[in-house]
Amino acid sequence: MIPKYRKQFNQEFSDEKYTQLKEILKQKGGIEPGFRISESPIFLTKEFEGKLLDASESIINQIKAIPAETLQNAIPDNCRVPNDTDQPHFFTIDFGVCKNENGDIEPQLIELQAFPSLYAFQKIYEETFCEVYPFLSDIKNAMSHEDFKQHLKDLIVGDENPENVILLEIFPEKQKTAIDFALTEQLLGIKTVCLTKVKKEGKKLYYENNGKLIEIKRIYNRVIFDELNRIQDLKTEFDFREEVDVKWITHPNWFFKISKFLLPLLTHQFVPKSYFLHEFPENQSLENFVLKPLFSFAGSGVNLNPTKEITEAIEDKENYILQRKVTYEPLFEDINGEFSKAEIRLLYIWRENDDRPILLENLGRMTKAAMVNVDFNKKDAIWIGSSNAFFAED
Repeated sequence: MIPKYRKQFNQEFSDEKYTQLKEILKQKGGIEPGFRISESPIFLTKEFEGKLLDASESIINQIKAIPAETLQNAIPDNCRVPNDTDQPHFFTIDFGVCKNENGDIEPQLIELQAFPSLYAFQKIYEETFCEVYPFLSDIKNAMSHEDFKQHLKDLIVGDENPENVILLEIFPEKQKTAIDFALTEQLLGIKTVCLTKVKKEGKKLYYENNGKLIEIKRIYNRVIFDELNRIQDLKTEFDFREEVDVKWITHPNWFFKISKFLLPLLTHQFVPKSYFLHEFPENQSLENFVLKPLFSFAGSGVNLNPTKEITEAIEDKENYILQRKVTYEPLFEDINGEFSKAEIRLLYIWRENDDRPILLENLGRMTKAAMVNVDFNKKDAIWIGSSNAFFAED
């Protein structure tokens, strides 16, 4: 899409520039990204951006209208955390770049979540693309680096001293997203702390820094609570389900409340029809649907071709959905004349006193495989992996 920019990028592209892009990211973060960096940005039209925003605004309206009790039903009893909030601090929404039956390019909702994604990394990634390919500066995100930083700082650090605010993760040094943690530390002046290092005295939490215990007052939470149960012999002083004197950014309950759990409740022309597995109509054909666990992450547990034998063998059917298949359109031409498909994640923040979230940045993912996940691509493929979308007039 947008032949002008695609042509210019492909003409300017070289392996040396790709190496330079990755090297700058490594220098800025202090470590290499733990995931594949795409060689190319994603170019999309302003018209397509308008469709994305229209769908997002509709989805936000619908979520705001859902009763709080309905959202509470999404939280497994063994994962419920005290002191819930009225709304999440983060809201991200994924759309596939698809083609409809009339041949029009349109977004289709894939999933949504109230969990922070690579906010700090994506802003730096966009800026780095512009450093290596200066012509991209003409169509970059209108939000300045300083405004972006201030938005995140106000949300995550708030009025606290940054030393009393932590980014919480489980074994952060082992996470593929560790570069985002490092860039967040630089951006906000906070520390990344492993859950196993958090100390608890009464209702107060602490972490150790240079031999000194520092009280934790705000937690930028990057731990997926549901996954803690899968880690054997994990030893921690602090259990999420305990009541403690901290402010969660964002509260862990929202991981469940805004998730695939909501997909069957949403309607829009860019929202494919979804059903809870236990409510799937008999007159519908399984071959037209994708099977997804409600709370899987990074595509785990997704079945593109479910059968009756597979669905009938599932005991907890209320924890699965069937989502109508969409067709990702291969639109993004590489230097060899082959085409990649893509998904766009919109990265919003939702300030506590705001009626609506604010869009800060986007995250793109490119693929040549059936699923938009780098693990499913051929090892020698190009124009795949993490990317960033630029929107411009056609």
